[in-house]
Amino acid sequence: MKVDAQYAEEHFSDLIAAAYRGEEVEIAAPEKPELLLKAKAGKPEAKAASGKRVLGAWRGMIELPTDEEWAAMDREIENEMVNGPLISNGSE
Repeated sequence: MKVDAQYAEEHFSDLIAAAYRGEEVEIAAPEKPELLLKAKAGKPEAKAASGKRVLGAWRGMIELPTDEEWAAMDREIENEMVNGPLISNGSE
C-alpha cells in the first residue's frame, strides 16, 4: 500500500494495523525519500484475528521486578509514608 504523508498522519493507527497484518506501507512525502512501514518478523501479535486475548503475547517484551526489588520498593514507600512530611511545603 502506498500513501502520501498527509494521509499517513491522519490514519497512522490504521497503517500500523495494516503493517501488523503483513502489508508493507510506503509513505511518500514531496521531495523526501519514501518511508517503509512493516512489522519485524517474529514479534507476537497482541491479539488473535478473532479479537480474543492471546495468553503470553507480551512474553519477552516486559521485565517484571524480582521479589527483592519489590521488597525494596515497598520499604521505600513505607519510609516515605512514615518518615516523610505530612504536607509538602513545595520546596522539594
